[in-house]
Amino acid sequence: MARGGRARRLGLALGLLLLVLAPRALWAKPTVRKERVVRPDSELGERPPEDNQSFQYDHEAFLGKEDSKTFDQLTPDESKERLGKIVDRIDNNGDGFVTTEELKTWIKRVQKRYIYDNVAKVWKDYDRDKDEKISWEEYKQATYGYYLGNPAELHDSPDHQTFKKMLPRDERRFKAADQDGDLTATREEFTAFLHPEEFEHMKEIVVLETLEDIDKNGDGFVDQDEYIADMFSHEENGPEPDWVVSEREQFNEFRDLNKDGKLDKDEIRHWILPQDYDHAQAEARHLVYESDKDKDEKLTKEEILENWNMFVGSQATNYGEDLTKNHDEL
Repeated sequence: MARGGRARRLGLALGLLLLVLAPRALWAKPTVRKERVVRPDSELGERPPEDNQSFQYDHEAFLGKEDSKTFDQLTPDESKERLGKIVDRIDNNGDGFVTTEELKTWIKRVQKRYIYDNVAKVWKDYDRDKDEKISWEEYKQATYGYYLGNPAELHDSPDHQTFKKMLPRDERRFKAADQDGDLTATREEFTAFLHPEEFEHMKEIVVLETLEDIDKNGDGFVDQDEYIADMFSHEENGPEPDWVVSEREQFNEFRDLNKDGKLDKDEIRHWILPQDYDHAQAEARHLVYESDKDKDEKLTKEEILENWNMFVGSQATNYGEDLTKNHDEL
């Protein structure tokens, strides 16, 4: 068989493997800064300082990135009409008011939708017997099957060590996601497998995989050089950028909590899974504060529609791309 054919198959298999790597992990060593901090609702990051007037951040938080672009193609009247329907859905108890908590719940749901969309796209590739479950064997055969059946080709591949490492790692993650222990994943369990950072019971796996990725000397800790090497690759022994110097200071002052010169699992957890800030909560409070005309700390539909351009866009906001996705999925 031609070498090119084997290479293409290997590339496809590696592409599938990218779905199950630890969050933010990369195959090649980076030459620019890499962010490992994992935040639930990971589409929703920090509010950019330049976005105070355009409301783009608010639109993406409230609708999701794709649907915010869809709204940008509507007339103002169409946008307000659809927004009114969304408000009815956000008001869970039907009392005619939208509270900060209801807004936070909505924003979290919107931001997590892309995760479930991703799982839906790949589900059929793994659910080979179409029983609406994915067994470990199905996943293993779909991802590794060819090379498990042709070990000589795998042994000759430059990615041999990658496969050797990833198979047991995938199995360990799959078993952690498989909460009932039957080696078969429901959609929710498979979602936890592909996106462990979004599930509380998977957080230890996220920490462990991060440690394994960065701990190059295998001592079970991350020292400062390993910490920096994960973010930055020296080129021809040139000077370190200022941000690398700053990261070394961050390591010493804030990452290495017990000041022993290295990070253990608890310190890695504290680093990559911060618990001190809820972006969805902050955005919900911001939307209420900016739209609450009578200052009763909750919003009526009228208050939201009066300030509609903070929540959704339209053709008038003039920043969007043509999309045909039907917003009725919200």
